[in-house]
Amino acid sequence: MSSSQKPQRWKKLGARPLTQTRIFSVESVDFQHPAHAAPRDFFLIHAPDWVNVIALTPRHELVLVRQFRFGTNDLSLEIPGGVMEAGEDPVTTAQRELQEETGFVGTSARLLGSVHPNPAIQTNRCHLVLVAEAERRAELAWDPNEEFEILTLPVEDVYQRAYRGEITHALVLDALLLFRPVWERLRAP
Repeated sequence: MSSSQKPQRWKKLGARPLTQTRIFSVESVDFQHPAHAAPRDFFLIHAPDWVNVIALTPRHELVLVRQFRFGTNDLSLEIPGGVMEAGEDPVTTAQRELQEETGFVGTSARLLGSVHPNPAIQTNRCHLVLVAEAERRAELAWDPNEEFEILTLPVEDVYQRAYRGEITHALVLDALLLFRPVWERLRAP
């Protein structure tokens, strides 16, 4: 195949469940390329959709959380977020997760966009939601394994931390990318 040819859609032939955890399931899936006789085996992770929340305060600060992440075995500076319940609206989930994790509640919320966390192996989406006029007005309601440091930082400070590599969570960086045009309009004279 030359670099000028368009890639072709593979045909899904069948799938076999491999494991089920409380967070995700894994299956082995056979796909066949149209130009190849032999099918190939791939692994897919099925997880619920997630939300990540850009919470903007009236003072033009973003609400951040620092928490321990098991995959990196380190603390991570992030925006609030969490798993969606089956059939739940992303904006509703975002407002709930923001309130539970940080105690912040906003006056309006809207979807900025949705991304595929890792389309090579994951089937879910992450929905990125903006909550405006966020203020701390509620009690915290952390899950048993949650523990957060809650911070508010000026928007430009958050972007500088991202540029310096202090924010490395890819989905947080996606949210900051989608929020940038909104922020540029808000701060324009």
